[in-house]
Amino acid sequence: MSVVRVDTGAGRLSFGAIDMPCTIGRGGACAAADKREGDGCTPLGVWPIRAVLLRPGKVDATGVRLPWRWVRQGDGWSDDVDDPGYNRPVHLPHAFSAENLLRDDDAYDVIVVLGHNDAPPVPGEGSAIFFHLSEGRPTAGCVAVEREDMLRLLPLLVPGDVMEIV
Repeated sequence: MSVVRVDTGAGRLSFGAIDMPCTIGRGGACAAADKREGDGCTPLGVWPIRAVLLRPGKVDATGVRLPWRWVRQGDGWSDDVDDPGYNRPVHLPHAFSAENLLRDDDAYDVIVVLGHNDAPPVPGEGSAIFFHLSEGRPTAGCVAVEREDMLRLLPLLVPGDVMEIV
């Protein structure tokens, strides 16, 4: 197991000898126990890296060793605390509020799914905590890096790796 370390105070992400700038949530960082849906806070803790979702035509999957799949039309992620499928992938349109994974910007060209509040999900304690591409501004609670940095790091990650947010 290897650790991707996010230093929220310094705005840096490191993995072995690799070090790069990163952005976190607009609400800063918070203890995972204090994380609430919509607060823009990045939860502190150690989160398993579950899988990768890639946007076809925007990124090459060559060398990716984590479980991955292409994002498809209709892919969403439930962020509705009343949804029995809260903090899970869903198909759009969906009867409850859900984030569309095919965004108009490039932030979700690479989505690394983190195992925050997913075993099992507790409604209201945060959904869709991802590691994705930088939007040039703070995230809604995720960790983000520039495209070039993500593409350098992604092939190094393997099943069992974790992200430690401190």
